[in-house]
Amino acid sequence: MDLIVIYSGEFGERVIGNLINYSTFCISCADACTHCKEAKYGFADNIKGFFKLPEPSLLPAFIEDSAGEYLPNEFPDADIAIVSEIHNDLLLELPLILKGAGIKGMIVPQESAAMIARPQVEELCDREGIEVAFPKPFCDLHLQPQDDKPLIRRFAEEFGIGRPEVRVDVEKRGRITQVEVLRSAPCGSTWFVAKQLEGVEVEDKRELYDRISESHHSYPCTASMERDSEIGDTILHRAGYLIREAVEEALKTH
Repeated sequence: MDLIVIYSGEFGERVIGNLINYSTFCISCADACTHCKEAKYGFADNIKGFFKLPEPSLLPAFIEDSAGEYLPNEFPDADIAIVSEIHNDLLLELPLILKGAGIKGMIVPQESAAMIARPQVEELCDREGIEVAFPKPFCDLHLQPQDDKPLIRRFAEEFGIGRPEVRVDVEKRGRITQVEVLRSAPCGSTWFVAKQLEGVEVEDKRELYDRISESHHSYPCTASMERDSEIGDTILHRAGYLIREAVEEALKTH
């Protein structure tokens, strides 16, 4: 499966770096790095292009008929596009353009509480036959069995990113010996959190939750601390709850 990334801002660069998995991408462990991700995966050949657009704050409030000035003249052949933090008017132009490039899926992660033209984009994608998802945050990307989005489902499975999933090994004394990442947050933070949990006593919930929260913040997560009315909390907190839920789910087998 091939993809392109259309983005502005830091988050898109993090996703690209995590997917490529180049050796200097994750430096969160500093001198204590054990190269836990090295040679585990790498999708550089699957990324057919990434396109950095001007940040929305640097563009006119309404672009209208001049969207072509800010978008690439053409996109390479790919299956799916990740579209992150771009201007609403440019986002509205993409479904028709992507269809022309043969791209049949679009993932629009929301890392801030800023409003996007979601209903209009959904309508346009439906009309053009493009699968679309709006995970908030990106690490909440998941599909229900009844969701008819085979391309997005395949993306999550093949690239191993979306809502975090881990496997936890616990010694007889009740301390975590290893956390295996089965599916990572798209930014790569799950790998860092997993490493920091080694040695934590699973019955000490305060220590467990504090370690998850501290390591998640230290990565650091770039999701917004502004309260989001749709989820009733900050998107940063939602991201933290997702990795905690993944660890708790894995511990149910112990």
